[in-house]
Amino acid sequence: MSASCCSAPAAPSADPRYRRILWVSLLLNAAMFVVELGASWQSGSVSLMADSIDFFGDAANYGLSLAVLGMALPVRSKAALFKAACMGAFGLFVLGRAGVNFFGGAAPEAMTMGVVASAALAVNVGVALMLYRYRAGDANMRSVWICSRNDALSNVAVMLAALGVFGTGSAWPDLLVAAAMGLLALSGSATVLLHARAELRGEPGHEAHGHRPGEAGASGRQPQAPRA
Repeated sequence: MSASCCSAPAAPSADPRYRRILWVSLLLNAAMFVVELGASWQSGSVSLMADSIDFFGDAANYGLSLAVLGMALPVRSKAALFKAACMGAFGLFVLGRAGVNFFGGAAPEAMTMGVVASAALAVNVGVALMLYRYRAGDANMRSVWICSRNDALSNVAVMLAALGVFGTGSAWPDLLVAAAMGLLALSGSATVLLHARAELRGEPGHEAHGHRPGEAGASGRQPQAPRA
């Protein structure tokens, strides 16, 4: 998981487009949570179940981001800390479930895995593209981008797992991908956690992205919202 940073919009709450993107992302992720949860039970796929939980977590992530969007940087950084903890908990849960199924799980239904993962990929790629320009903002914005990017990668992995299950007739490709998704969530959690803690400590290079609307940066100039 990359944590690279480049020039980013300084005041996300001043950009109504960002708020609209978060609302669209929330609704899409909530819908896909319901779809994938049902598909995971029908197919017996751990990786689909992991992805459905991830969709639920992302819907909550977008909702929390909307709630703190216009608040001061310390509030947004603390919200990012909470989201980092949720991402870490998700990763640990998925790793545990994959471990349990490794000793007694049957091979899942590959066709259902592939079809649902393809639909989920289309949703996540769309969301990731909408959020791409905001990928290097404060910790709260970065957590939203990281979740969306990870989801798209996870969907590709689930599709590959479906091919593996179809080709081998065994559960190990599904469990392997589920474990990888759990590790990816832990990595993302660490990235967001470190960035949020740096913001709360006021380290150079982090607080500069988090001015509230109307506040001047270290240079004394007012931050500008990105062009549409």
